[in-house]
Amino acid sequence: MTVRLVPYLVMDGNANEAIEFYEKALDAQVLFKQTFGEMPENPEYPLPENTKNLISHATIKVGETELMFSDAFPGQAHQIGTNVTICISTDDAEKAQKYFDGLQDGGKVEMPLQETFFSPAYGSVIDKFGVFFQIFTEGK
Repeated sequence: MTVRLVPYLVMDGNANEAIEFYEKALDAQVLFKQTFGEMPENPEYPLPENTKNLISHATIKVGETELMFSDAFPGQAHQIGTNVTICISTDDAEKAQKYFDGLQDGGKVEMPLQETFFSPAYGSVIDKFGVFFQIFTEGK
């Protein structure tokens, strides 16, 4: 049996924008994407018309890892994802730089990508959606 940990990001109405951003920044591939409007209707929870295009569930693949997304269900409170940290690990310093550069676009660098005692290229950035990423390059 295989067990995987898949980070799940609940967004505040901008999941589709986030997915498109990660497609570019991280060479992500969309595996699945469904809106609230594409789900079966539930008369107990009618959807406001302006929420039908929000993402109910999506999965993207970055390298060998999957990330899942949704927008907060209409009427539910949303909390920015600072409690989610995603570590992107690679053995390629050029890829690490590409990911770091892509994620810092519109975001905030917490620690510049640099050589550390544990990595030839490590840094951290909070992207423009408030998601905290660590970029870790494995040593040779």
